[in-house]
Amino acid sequence: MTHQQTAYQMTPRSTTRPLALLFDLDGTLADSVELIVSAYRHAFAAHLSGTPNDEQWISGMGTPLMGQIRALVGDDALVAPFLATYREFQQLNHDRLLREFEGVRDTLALLHGQGHPTAVVTSKANEGAQRAIELLELAPYLDELVGLDSCERHKPEPEPVLLALELLGYSPSEAVFLGDSPYDIRAGNAAGVTTVAALWGPFARRTLEAASPSFLIEHIRDLPALVDSLVPK
Repeated sequence: MTHQQTAYQMTPRSTTRPLALLFDLDGTLADSVELIVSAYRHAFAAHLSGTPNDEQWISGMGTPLMGQIRALVGDDALVAPFLATYREFQQLNHDRLLREFEGVRDTLALLHGQGHPTAVVTSKANEGAQRAIELLELAPYLDELVGLDSCERHKPEPEPVLLALELLGYSPSEAVFLGDSPYDIRAGNAAGVTTVAALWGPFARRTLEAASPSFLIEHIRDLPALVDSLVPK
């Protein structure tokens, strides 16, 4: 396991109950990069000229879709048709292209079985997030969902993280947030939780390190040991 710790994150905990565990969805629990990039390429080809820059799109993963589209197309008249084309492709190809990262289901089952309350914190629309969770058979191990429709301000703002904690009945000092993007880490840091960067997603290690996560891990199977080490003995 690879750990990077920042002192400001490690605030003392007042209880010894199991930690609350928060998870990003795309790029963390769900291997959705092929689905997302394919939908982007399809919409780009339908509405714009030239060759799409995949890195430009990937760099915005973890933030609301509408903001990504507005930043890309540069023409308000194109936003709605681009969004419609993008969503149509995703609807048609979602179940074919979405995959689980190896070890995700087993790890969530283990942690949930140990009594850790869990929540997904995603910038994906709630309906789409729920569809992915059901397809990957993760629903039995996830207690709450905070998605695009759940709040007004989204990652990297702390609001969705704080809302998930409110739903679970936990304070920031009792929670861990695992995510694959710098927006996850910044949101978690701003909320005051312990942040863990997932190195199996589309973002480079240096990009995640720049966001100052409390820890970095190479594989989701590393998470239970890390969580155990954070529980006061």
